[in-house]
Amino acid sequence: MFDIGFWELLVIGIVALLVLGPERLPGAIRSTSRALSGVRSMASNFKQELEQQLKIQELHDNLKKAEKQDLKNLSPELQKSVDELRDAAQSVKKPYQKKE
Repeated sequence: MFDIGFWELLVIGIVALLVLGPERLPGAIRSTSRALSGVRSMASNFKQELEQQLKIQELHDNLKKAEKQDLKNLSPELQKSVDELRDAAQSVKKPYQKKE
């Protein structure tokens, strides 16, 4: 990712040891590690949310196309999108239906 070799890491480690000292170096490494993992986690969550929004937009566009064709003679892709939307609507309605 950053293309840092062994010798560069060694120099960074020695400089960090000299600047921070042996008492504060482990804490600095831990806090840096936590910050990097937090950034990675946020990036992953952002990517997942963006992909989900793109899929929702695609389904919405396909539904508009299907409505223009009056939900008849749909291509397999459009029919699949309509079926997914119907299934999603049914799953949302299920918890609110009255039990007899």
